[in-house]
Amino acid sequence: MTDDRSDLLALMPFAQTLGIELLGSTPDEVRGRLAWRPELCTAGGVLHGGVLMALADSTAGLCAYLSLDGPTFTTTTIESKTNFLRAVVDGHVDSISRPLHSGRRIIVIETDLVDDGGRPVGRPGHPIAARDHAILRSSRWDPHAHRKATAQDLEHSPSAVRLPLEGGAGQVVAQTI
Repeated sequence: MTDDRSDLLALMPFAQTLGIELLGSTPDEVRGRLAWRPELCTAGGVLHGGVLMALADSTAGLCAYLSLDGPTFTTTTIESKTNFLRAVVDGHVDSISRPLHSGRRIIVIETDLVDDGGRPVGRPGHPIAARDHAILRSSRWDPHAHRKATAQDLEHSPSAVRLPLEGGAGQVVAQTI
């Protein structure tokens, strides 16, 4: 597992806010840990399900990120569904994320959540989209022209938006919903 864990966590300020500790990280497996704290609980001192999902999504996102082709790529979770199996009322929870499928645009990660006794707490699945932001940044789309074009075009046709490309190289037509 890699040693630059603090750099990886720095990519996710929310994970740092929750107090997630990164235990190990490779493209084949990412392990994280979150300690039980009263401020992360719901009624009865039970660790909130949303906190558990955030832990799982954080390790899954890092696992997907580590399998990408370069530093300009990022990930976005498309969906997350968790089957909760047991409540956590003390100790810590470990999240172990592994890729099931790594395609060019979609990466599917499976995560096991276990308590400090090694017992299963939940099992989330995460399809995650991969995007190359270098391509998005290098496009000739001018965000200022977008705002002007959108306002003008909506006056004449609420279902079609024509976005001029920078330098007069044409336009992009987008359908609004």
